[in-house]
Amino acid sequence: MKLGVISGYSGRKLSIPIDAVKHAESLGYESIWTAEAYGSDAVTPAAWILAQTDKINVGTAIMQMPARTPAMAAMTAMSLAELSGGRFICGLGASGPQVVEGWHGVPYGKPVTRLKEYVQIMKQIFAREAAATFEGDQYQLPYTGEGATGLGKPLKSILHCEEDIPIYAATITPKGVEAAAEVADGFFPVWMDPEQFHVFDEPIQKGFAKAGDKDMTQFDVAPFVTVVMGDDVEQCMVPIRGQMALYIGGMGARDKNFYNSYAKRLGFEEAAAKIQDLYLSGRRDEAMAAVPEALIDACHLVGPADRIKDRLQRWQEADDKGHVSSMLIASQQPEALQLIAETML
Repeated sequence: MKLGVISGYSGRKLSIPIDAVKHAESLGYESIWTAEAYGSDAVTPAAWILAQTDKINVGTAIMQMPARTPAMAAMTAMSLAELSGGRFICGLGASGPQVVEGWHGVPYGKPVTRLKEYVQIMKQIFAREAAATFEGDQYQLPYTGEGATGLGKPLKSILHCEEDIPIYAATITPKGVEAAAEVADGFFPVWMDPEQFHVFDEPIQKGFAKAGDKDMTQFDVAPFVTVVMGDDVEQCMVPIRGQMALYIGGMGARDKNFYNSYAKRLGFEEAAAKIQDLYLSGRRDEAMAAVPEALIDACHLVGPADRIKDRLQRWQEADDKGHVSSMLIASQQPEALQLIAETML
């Protein structure tokens, strides 16, 4: 099992705990992941961490695709990969309509189509087999649409990037997972029950079939797993309740919330509907209380050290079956990161 650490994005102030990053590196964690919403970006912290570490890979979870062109994302990825000796991982995501249209001021468009076209363009740029050209629904190289001068020409990257740059996608919808399996090197669900791989199996296999000669040995399933260690299991669940209530209840409109639909596919249909009703009516504390303990326990690791070690066996079994090959750990506790490393590595 490969282990990573979720760094996340900033709050009001941007601060990167480099000592904690280096500690994770010394414990054997393979990667650390930055993020962006509508404050700090994902790329600047990634560059900062790469410049101050030696072995650990640094990924973006995520770079918002609508915020930058595929060529710009490719330029960023190649630059960081070259400067770090191949330690950069490019994680992409569609974000959501509220951020894309409200913050970036561009159309949300078709997220699955965007992902497929975006990755295809990036890999074409990486390869430098010819000048980059593309004719798609979301992107055209050269651009010939409304407002074009007609002077655009196909170009080949000046930079010869000789490093392998994995591309991951953040997605949980069936069509999104299928697209990731077709064109990307891995994907990260926002959370996952390791005993319910069937939720992703069919779309992954459909994506592999479209890609041709591809299987699970070439595709990394890397879910986010929150770890809160402490004597009181219920108290350890409190911060996770807040995050899951936000996503299941309020991350999107009532009829367009991918996380709510995902919770239903995991078998929590009644709870997901209740959480959303409560959250959207402003009763957020009640929405948090409505998040089932069983859902939290299935997807995250909480409680005393011995309980966490016992629950880690589910993840090890998923790894043995080839269903999950990475765990990206979100925890503010150094002792929790150490426990996971000692148990899984």
